Parts: sequence; structure tokens; C-alpha cells
Amino acid sequence: MTKNAKLEAWVKQVRAMCQPDRVRWCDGSQAEYDEMIHLMLRSGTAQPLDPRKRPNSYLVRSDPGDVARVEDRTFICSEDEQAAGPTNNWRDPAEMKVALTKLFTGCMRGRTLYVIPFSMGPIGSPIAYTGVQLSDSPYVVASMRIMTRMGQPVLDALGDGDFVPCLHSVGMPLSPGKMDVAWPCNADDKYIVHFPETREIWSFGSGYGGNALLGKKCLALRIASVIARDEGWLAEHMLILKLTNPSGQVHYICGAFPSACGKTNLAMMRPALPGWRVETIGDDIAWMRFGDDGRLYAMNPEAGFFGVAPGTNETSNPNAMATLRENVLFTNCALTPDGDVWWEDMTNELPERLTDWRGQPWTRDLKASAAHPNARFTASASQCPVMSPEWQNPHGVPISAILFGGRRATVVPLVQEARDWKHGTFLGSIIGSEKTAAAAGKVGDLRRDPMAMLPFCGYNMADYWSHWLRIGRHPGAQLPRIYLVNWFRKSAGGDFLWPGFGENVRVLKWIFERCEGTAKAVETPIGRLPAEGELEVTGLDVSRENLAELLHVDTEGWLADVVAMREYYEQFGDRMPPELRVELEALGQRLSVCR
Repeated sequence: MTKNAKLEAWVKQVRAMCQPDRVRWCDGSQAEYDEMIHLMLRSGTAQPLDPRKRPNSYLVRSDPGDVARVEDRTFICSEDEQAAGPTNNWRDPAEMKVALTKLFTGCMRGRTLYVIPFSMGPIGSPIAYTGVQLSDSPYVVASMRIMTRMGQPVLDALGDGDFVPCLHSVGMPLSPGKMDVAWPCNADDKYIVHFPETREIWSFGSGYGGNALLGKKCLALRIASVIARDEGWLAEHMLILKLTNPSGQVHYICGAFPSACGKTNLAMMRPALPGWRVETIGDDIAWMRFGDDGRLYAMNPEAGFFGVAPGTNETSNPNAMATLRENVLFTNCALTPDGDVWWEDMTNELPERLTDWRGQPWTRDLKASAAHPNARFTASASQCPVMSPEWQNPHGVPISAILFGGRRATVVPLVQEARDWKHGTFLGSIIGSEKTAAAAGKVGDLRRDPMAMLPFCGYNMADYWSHWLRIGRHPGAQLPRIYLVNWFRKSAGGDFLWPGFGENVRVLKWIFERCEGTAKAVETPIGRLPAEGELEVTGLDVSRENLAELLHVDTEGWLADVVAMREYYEQFGDRMPPELRVELEALGQRLSVCR
């Protein structure tokens, strides 16, 4: 329990509004987690996997109408509409509070209100933040225990301090005698709402992923990005990895990629080059603050992985597969006849028959996917065999390089280096990526996703870029180098030109050596590319022609991107940082000279 008067008053207020049958303060214990699992087994939300194959692991199936982030129902309710910007959905905060209050009134009848105190970052860290989520979902309680530091120790550390209030309901009250459903939700009336000025989060109707686990995208990115802007640090959608060369030298690297574009694979990579080692600090979110030495130090505020399952296998990410051997919650995966999970590309051969993510029989002759394309695994970071002990460092690790990337079949080369922080901010602002199943919309369509933060920035994107430029002007700053990478470039015939996965260490090696000042680069209109012979290709099955194409500057393609980016920038009006407009026009001029 707690002696925090503000927290007690808020719980009392929410209880009166939502009208649950009971209130339970979560302590974060193993016994409590086991109880949540038991509740989900009894209600049909979860089923156990064969303990001989996946000890203490469970499969959950969500409602077909509740399977991914719902960006069209995600709102930034700042007091000023322009503060939210054109890439966010905005509603007047007072009007939204009225609408939400109507929805939340009585929404927990027949259910338990769980009080979930959680810490984003090691408990007691000077750069951690405390949140408290009120939810009526046992799935959320169990998942938050895996994804965050959760329970009574958080309340003990909080004392009478401040916290981020996070209110969540599946939006499906139970009348007396009414039977519950396996996955309660309100598929037709969802809201994921953020109030930046008051640092509040209200989420209604969805029980799934980042819509319901409010410490993740909602607090750690949308609200934290606002806090970071106000306090002079960065809250980013980035992996953090530790890269060690054969001589034992170390550099720490952050990487921003849209969801389902390989962040987890890169963060847990098993390098193909002998003597090189990658260790994981985090796979999804990085909070970066300046240290006394002027360097940016990054911390992973999460305690677990909520990763995309399809495409994960022993080739793409053997360390993730090792992480998933036990103590895992799987969501919307397929089920094998012998009681294990399966998803597309998990094995070389399709199983003959499965139970699909909807609970229906599936055979290999069916065209439909057996697992949902956004099927997920939730596992503790402590289970990852390459987790660096430094992931628990309360002060973070010093960052030498930041990568931006996405899925681009054309135009963007394998790797390019920004000339300076301003140019790197520009490169981050122009990222385009082919849509994946992690978000709503047509898979394969190209959309701009600046810094991989399009769905996660809690304020005007143009102001966010201005904040990045201010970070670059921090007195005494020793800033990371910035790179744009693209593992997904394809040939004219549609084949990937680069093998990816463990071979990506070859690109990281060049970046590492650039940070050391030993690798050479050549100037091009778009930035610095590896000089001939500088990218280690010994033993790599990539032809000279394909390698040349990977590092080719597609002048016409880039010029087309310049035109598209002018149009993209226009939506931000006079809030658009003039420095980025200058960078864009300078890029166009350099490319035109090369025509």
C-alpha cells in the first residue's frame, strides 16, 4: 500500500467513477503473477503451452478487432491544437475529458480495479519515472510485471512524490450474472488519450499491447517526449546495443527503426564476424541525457521485450529464440498439435496443421496466415542470453553513434554518415518506411516516419525537430555520430541485395571504426559513404555488382524524395525549423549538379 495522499485520492476518485466490484493494490510478486495467469486460464483468455516445450508459458488470443495499435484513435490533447501538430490527432482536452468520463462511468462493473505501480527505469534511478496504471485487465497486470519494474517496491520508492497517472479499461462492464468473454474489449469505441500538460494517460476499449500497457509507448514515448523537451533530454523509439571489437574496445549505439523493421534483431544480433560481440541494453526505447562529460547517456526504461514474433527464427535472431524458451506470454500466435507456438518464418517448413490465432483449424494449403502478422511475445529482459549487465545501470551508457533506418526497397543506400548533428537531424526527419503489420494501414505503402517517432511523438513534430537541433547546441556537448542505414534494398528482380541479420555487423564495424577515427569515407551529395575497400566483405556472399548497387547514390530517386519532402515539410508551416529547409534545398542542389 501507500502513504501517497495524491495517489490514494486518485484511486478513490476513479473507483467512484468506474464502479468496480473491488480494488486490488498490486505488489508485483510471483504469487500475484501466478494468480493473474490462473484468472486468464479460467476465463479462457489464455491456455498453457506444453511445459516440456515451453515451461511456464502461455498463449493468449485477442479479439480480431483488437490486434494492433490504433493510431486513428490515439489522441494528443494539448491545450493548444498547434502544439499537437498535423501528424497527431487532437481534441480539446476539456471536451475529451467530458467524453471519456461518460465512457469510464460504470465501465468496471463486475470487474476488479487493479492498482499497478511501475517504474520506467531502475527503481530509484535519477533518470527513472514512476507511473501508476489503474486497469481492469489481469492480462495487463501480468504483462506489466514482465515489461516494467512493478509492485510494492515502486510505491516504497515513490513515497509522497509525483507520478504519471495512467487510467485504462477494456470498456466492457459485466452486469450481474453475465458471463465474461475470453478477450473483453470495446472493439468499436477505443480511445488512447494523452494530456501532455497534466502528464495524464486515459485508455479505453482496447486490451492489446501499447494500447493497454501504458508504460510502453504512452508513457515512455508520448508523455516522456514532452517531459524530455521541457527538461532538455531525449525520449526516443530506439534500441541500445553494446558493440565490442576483437581488441576489447567498446562503443554503445542507439538505433531508431519503425516497429517490425528489425530493431530487436539488431539489438540481439549474433555477429557473423569472428571476435565481434553484440550485447543488448534495450530493443525499443531509449532515454538519453547529457552526462557531466558532455556525452549523451542512454537508458532502457523497460524491463522486458514486447516483440513481433513473425519473422523471428534461429537465423534472424537466435538470441531472441533462446529468450523465448520459458516464462513467456505469447499473443495471437498459432498453436501446434503438440502444445507449442508457431508463427510464419519460425521454421523452414510449414507445419501440416495448426490451430490459428483465431482458434480455428489451419492447414498448409490455406492462404491465410496461421499467426497474426502482429503476433507478439512478452518476455523478461533478464532471460536474454546477451543482455549486458549495464542495462540496469541507473545512469545509462555513453552513446557513440545513432542509427536511423526503415524499410526502403530503393533509393536509400546500405549506410551513409551524416556530416554533423544538424545534417543527422535532417536525415532522421526524412525517413520513409514501408508499412508493416504493427500499425493500421496497408502493408507495403511508403509513409514518412521521422526518427521512427511518427506514432509516438507527444507534441508537434516540427517542434520535436527543433528540440533535436537545440540538443545539438548544448554547451560542451560531445555528440554521437549519426547514420542512415537500410538493410532492405532490393534488386530490380525484387531480391534483397544484403543478407542482413548477423551480417549487419559489417556495417556496424565500419561505424565503430569511424567513431575510432580509423575508417575512411567518401563525400557524396547525400552524405559520407564507405570508401572503396572499407566495408569488410571477406567471406560474404554478395557480388561486386550488388555491393556497388547497395552503395550507389540514386540521384533521380533522391531528387524525387526531395520533392516529396518539400511537400511533407509544408504541413508544419512556420513551426518548421528553417535549418532543415536549408538542408533539404542544399541536398537538392548537390544532387542536381550530379545529374
